[in-house]
Amino acid sequence: MHALNRRHFLQSTSAACALGGLPAWAADAFPTKPLTLVVPYPAGGASDASARIFAESFSQSFKQQVIVENYGGGTGLIGANKVLSAPADGYTFLHGSPNEVVLPPMLNPAARYKPWDFVFAAPITAASIVLMVRNGIPASTMDEFLDYARQRKDKPLTYASVGIDSLYNLMGDALAARLNLPFLHIPYKGAAPALQDLAGGQVDFAILAYQTSFEGMQEQGRLKIVSSFSKDMAPGLKHIAPITRSKQIPDFVHEIGGGYFMRKGTPADRVAALRKAIGEAVLKPEIRGRLEAEGRKVAQPTESQAQADAAFKEMIDSVASLLKALGRKNLAL
Repeated sequence: MHALNRRHFLQSTSAACALGGLPAWAADAFPTKPLTLVVPYPAGGASDASARIFAESFSQSFKQQVIVENYGGGTGLIGANKVLSAPADGYTFLHGSPNEVVLPPMLNPAARYKPWDFVFAAPITAASIVLMVRNGIPASTMDEFLDYARQRKDKPLTYASVGIDSLYNLMGDALAARLNLPFLHIPYKGAAPALQDLAGGQVDFAILAYQTSFEGMQEQGRLKIVSSFSKDMAPGLKHIAPITRSKQIPDFVHEIGGGYFMRKGTPADRVAALRKAIGEAVLKPEIRGRLEAEGRKVAQPTESQAQADAAFKEMIDSVASLLKALGRKNLAL
C-alpha cells in the first residue's frame, strides 16, 4: 500500500474508532492467539475441575485454544503472581477466589500485591465447603463430630486444608475458637494431597470445597462427609446436611465464591470479552449441570463492570470481617 494511502487508512480507522467511542487499538481483533487460564492449585482439585469445564466453553467463545496451567503452592499466591507478572493484555487470566486474590495480601507479608491489583471480570460459582472425617471417627453428623472433638480435647484433632492462612484454615481456626477446642492445622499445597492424606488416615478431618470424588471415597469407607457450611445446598447435594441442621452451631455459615480475574490495567473491552464468554458459559445447561453436580451454585451472567466491581467489593469486605472476628491484622489496609 502506498505510504500516503496507508497513512490515510490508519487515520480513517482511528477516526472511526473515536467516533464509536473506542480507542484506536480496539480495532484489533481479540484474541488472535491462544489464551492462558491460570489455576492456582495442582491438577486434580476442585478449582482445576471447574476451570477445565469453563476452558472448553471459553475456547468456543473466543475461537482460540484456552490452555489451563496449574501453579500450586503459597495458598494460591504463586498462581496469582503468575497473572500479575504477565502483560495486562487479556491473554492471561486467573480462575480465582478470595483464597488467592484477597487473603494473601491481607495476611502474608510476602505477598507483593493488593486485591485491587486485579480487575474482576465476573463471578462464576459459589462452592460448598464441607467437613469430612477419616475412617474410624464415630461421627456422621456435625453435632456428633463436635461431641467427639470435645472428648478428645486432651489430644487435639488434626485437620487438613489447602494451605496456611487459606480461607479453609481460617474457618478451622474460627471453628476452634467458637468451640474452645485446640485443633491442629496441617497445611497442604492443594485439595488433592489433602484429600489423599485424609483418606489414608494421616489427618483426622479436612475442610475442603466439595468434589464428586468425595462420594466414591465415602462409599469405599475411606472417609465420611459430615456436613456442609452452606446455608442451603446446591441441587445435586441435597443428600448432604447443611450446617443449619446443627443444634450447636447452626449459624456457622461459610461459602467461597469464585470467578475470573485479570491484571489491573487490562483494556476494558478485553475484560468485557471475558465477561461475555463467562456469561455464555454459565447459561449452557450442560455446564450448569456439571458444576451443580460438583456442589456449586452457578451465578447468573454479569451484565457490567459495575456489577463485577460490586461483587468484588463484597468479597473483600467478607474476608476482612472474618479476619476482624479472629483478631487478625489486615495487612492490606
